[in-house]
Amino acid sequence: MSTSVIILAAGKGTRMRSNLPKVLQPLAGQPLLGHVIHTAKKLQAAEIITIYGHGGDQVQKAFAHENIKWVEQAEQLGTGHAVKVTLPVLAKTGVSLILSGDVPCISEDTLQKLLNASTQTGIGLVTLTVADATGYGRIVRENGKIQAIVEHKDASEEQRKIKEFNTGIYAVSNAKLHEWLPKLSNNNAQGEYYLTDIVAMAIADGLEVASVEPERAFEVEGVNDRVQLAALEREFQNFQAKQLMQQGVHLIDPARFDLRGTLKAGQDVRIDINVIIEGNCELGDNVEIGAGCVIKNTQIAAGTKVQPYSVFDSAIVGENTQIGPFSRLRPGAKLAAEVHIGNFVEVKNSSIGLGSKANHFTYLGDAEVGAGSNIGAGTITCNYDGANKFKTIIGDNAFIGSNSSLVAPVTIGHGATVGAGSTITRDVADNSLAVERSKQFAKENYQRPQKLKK
Repeated sequence: MSTSVIILAAGKGTRMRSNLPKVLQPLAGQPLLGHVIHTAKKLQAAEIITIYGHGGDQVQKAFAHENIKWVEQAEQLGTGHAVKVTLPVLAKTGVSLILSGDVPCISEDTLQKLLNASTQTGIGLVTLTVADATGYGRIVRENGKIQAIVEHKDASEEQRKIKEFNTGIYAVSNAKLHEWLPKLSNNNAQGEYYLTDIVAMAIADGLEVASVEPERAFEVEGVNDRVQLAALEREFQNFQAKQLMQQGVHLIDPARFDLRGTLKAGQDVRIDINVIIEGNCELGDNVEIGAGCVIKNTQIAAGTKVQPYSVFDSAIVGENTQIGPFSRLRPGAKLAAEVHIGNFVEVKNSSIGLGSKANHFTYLGDAEVGAGSNIGAGTITCNYDGANKFKTIIGDNAFIGSNSSLVAPVTIGHGATVGAGSTITRDVADNSLAVERSKQFAKENYQRPQKLKK
């Protein structure tokens, strides 16, 4: 049976106090709605239908790369109305998962359990039992079977004592949605069309309503304001940290670690406090990441040590390298094995060969550095003329003296030496010395200027 996913994402999110639509607010570096879409794709849904309203242009633009059917809910008349507007594009066969764009952490496992449980009945929902369900729609049961969902504002005092509530996540036969949704009424305290009313319709039709509970309570937590967003961020980060530690990653303090993407880690990886991992990253065996580092879309091979407060973006790092502290690898940086990149060294769109070193205050942009070369402190590759970028090539076993400027395009040969303080504008041959600086002179008994007396 094919599965459709319907995502409710039309809410304005007034309590966020933001110009950004609520479903675009970030959790773990990804929009709330992005998490839901990602889970829907893992379920191999035949179609994803997303209902938009406030800020619809922004929402559609943010997910223009996704294969989504967009349906507008021009008026906010309730959850039942929101799903009803999808009927013109919703298949009449199969089953639909109905999800919320501001409930980002629902898991594939829970949704699969829901689909399995509702296969025979044609309708099922995710519920959660808590100590205090104030504000939520209560699950009313008789002899263990669901009889109704009563919204908090419509519930009696006795019903408000019920601890099991409706999370708003459903699996429903498409045929039944086409049958039930046109019959919804807004005769209630809110004057809205409640999606929960389809439960009463199912029971009236003699159907048993299936239910499942999530393994983790935070899976069904929604986000309405900044406080809830921050609380859910920490819960989600704690969950991710626990998963990594169970895989063998040594997190010095999991409460001070953020994963905003995916991380594949080898054995005996050690990550210090306040490290942020973004995008898709991979750390080999015995990699150590110092405090305060930000690692984004980067592969780091086994045995590499990254000192504190280094920042990597879209880089590839070889085995047994030494990097930092305060180093920056920008997109296109490729470091071979046993390279040393030291404090306040920046590498952009450059390859650094086996065992080469740039230990202090250096910029290497659009460069190729061979094996075994040494780049002195204060060296820069002058790769930009104000309009175009040019390449610097440094051969194997070259020695670049401190405070040198290599004006690209230029080639420094194998075994060549550049004297400290030189500005190199022409190629340097293999095994030769290039020095370009003004001649030093001395003036004996030099008298420094004195301050004038007032």
